[in-house]
Amino acid sequence: MALKMPLVVAALLAVAPCPALAKLPVDPLGSPTWTALGATFFGNDPVRFDDRVKVIYPEIAENQRSFPVTVDARGIAGVKRVILFADLNPIPLAIDYTPTAAAAFLSTRIKLDQRTPVRGAVQLADGSWLVSGGWVDAAGGGCSMPPLSRAKGDWAEHLGEVRGVAQHDAGGTRVALAFRHPMDTGFVGNTPIYNLETVELKRADGSSLGSIQIEASVAEDPTITVMPEAAVGDRIVLAGLDTNGIAYAGTLAVKAAPAALAAR
Repeated sequence: MALKMPLVVAALLAVAPCPALAKLPVDPLGSPTWTALGATFFGNDPVRFDDRVKVIYPEIAENQRSFPVTVDARGIAGVKRVILFADLNPIPLAIDYTPTAAAAFLSTRIKLDQRTPVRGAVQLADGSWLVSGGWVDAAGGGCSMPPLSRAKGDWAEHLGEVRGVAQHDAGGTRVALAFRHPMDTGFVGNTPIYNLETVELKRADGSSLGSIQIEASVAEDPTITVMPEAAVGDRIVLAGLDTNGIAYAGTLAVKAAPAALAAR
């Protein structure tokens, strides 16, 4: 027997369509995945392209396993989130960074699986996003090659190792971190996805400086540089965790940068 829908409900459904995603701007790079990625990363939030989001990288990827990218949006006020992604990678998102008490600056190395747009996007306090980036030529295969530490067979001996330095000059404090991790993407036969997943930076009093979410598209043995709000003599506490629960931890004392570096 057919079910009868109340007339009031039927009328409401007729005039209340499902909410649509916010209209994305036309992609100046002409990426075939822009619409899908925009819906995934930005949802209903307003989006516009803005060259003040500086995405710095080589035009050609000499090493598709480890490609350097910097997102610098320090010239924009009110940034509360920074993401880095490569459109045509099988794992597009590389890093999602919340600079709680830090500059809108992030530098790292990622894998590239083919020629692709590489982009940085920042979210402002009003929820809107600013996006920039460009095409990078890459031979490909960066996400489907086994990490070198797997080939050497010594990767498990170094899990949990982290090195770092925190230096302060007139431009602020830079914290550079280097983790030992294979960063498996899951695209190599019989090797499941396995990656460093989170890194938290805090002051000695426990207050947050920033939170970094990391995906397997970040290069093996990840290196990450950020610019937290800290002065010479401050201590910065880091805590990281990978997808298997291996912990990374350490404390860095902020030191004055050597004169040669501070002069840059």
